Amino acid sequence: MKILADENTLRMTIQALRSVGHDVLDVRDSTVKGSEDEVLWTIAQHDGRLIVTTDKDFAQYRNEPHFGILIVRLRQPNRHKIHPRIMQVIAQYSATEWAGLMVVMRDTVQSIWRVGQNR
Repeated sequence: MKILADENTLRMTIQALRSVGHDVLDVRDSTVKGSEDEVLWTIAQHDGRLIVTTDKDFAQYRNEPHFGILIVRLRQPNRHKIHPRIMQVIAQYSATEWAGLMVVMRDTVQSIWRVGQNR
């Protein structure tokens, strides 16, 4: 699966995703480092990438066609909490299932939206 990892995604998570075969664009290692959300959104849509981020502003795109949005919103985030949760939820859905899906991971619950779903 093609993934765009926002600047706040752990490097250990990016390496783990790559090790299981995902094509991960790490924003920190690209020419778009420090870019606005709109730029990252455009790149993700152009390349067909799932967005992994802690930036809740990406939720504004939930009703637009997209290739997946995963937002991590933990109260006290640390690598021991974030990494396994990201790995688990990415493995939970196939690339085709991620299309149009937004998942917001919180401490104890996971919220899911599909494009066009009114909630």
